[in-house]
Amino acid sequence: MRIEDVTPETVRPVRRSLLVQSWHDLAFLHWAVPPAVVAPLLPRGTVPDTLDGVTYVGLIGFRMVRLGVLRGPGIPYLGTFCETNVRLYSVDARGRRAVVFRSLEAERLLPVLTAQVLLRLPYKWARMRLTRDGDVLRYTSRRRWPGPRGAASAMTVRVGAPVRQPTAVEHFVTARWGLHTRAWGRSLHLPNEHPRWPLHRAELLELDDELVTAAGLPAPAGPPVSVLYSPGVPVTFGAPDTLDRGRPPAG
Repeated sequence: MRIEDVTPETVRPVRRSLLVQSWHDLAFLHWAVPPAVVAPLLPRGTVPDTLDGVTYVGLIGFRMVRLGVLRGPGIPYLGTFCETNVRLYSVDARGRRAVVFRSLEAERLLPVLTAQVLLRLPYKWARMRLTRDGDVLRYTSRRRWPGPRGAASAMTVRVGAPVRQPTAVEHFVTARWGLHTRAWGRSLHLPNEHPRWPLHRAELLELDDELVTAAGLPAPAGPPVSVLYSPGVPVTFGAPDTLDRGRPPAG
């Protein structure tokens, strides 16, 4: 099965909206890892997505803004919160590239419980803060529930110049049009769409993180190979579908 191209905008538009939201003030940190490291952590029916023989672990901090259902206007208070996630990169038997979340810290308990119940997504309730001073942003998080309680992260980035032409790695880790997850005995693909990312390169000023290892991954060996910032995009998610049975393609 042919694996779809990495494209700056989706080639699979969402036909029926399940969720709407906006992502603001995103910091993307990524480390290259061998595919064998992450393969056991992916949902059945998927394999690691690779670029030049490696895959990536991402640590992404941002603000979720006005999360809502269907095509509604979004919930003003409960739907707006800080989030930090640890994610991997996957491909399924239909060649769809996606992300797999190993953890998603969020500061609102109700969205955490809802996502855990409906889609078994590994959301965690945390104390979180995002502050900005000019072109410097600081993201902090300390997990409340479930464990490991107290798992913390602090990262600070300085926003740099706009990205006119993303590198292959920058394109690979940001242009993603769905997520894979395992829920209720089934592996699922949940599509999304949003405008082309407005990206900036960024400088990592501080990183003190326990979330990557708390997600079952080895501690990063050295600094991230990619650090990016985006002011954000509006996002629409569609309804999930069950992954095709059968052997997925090689990543």
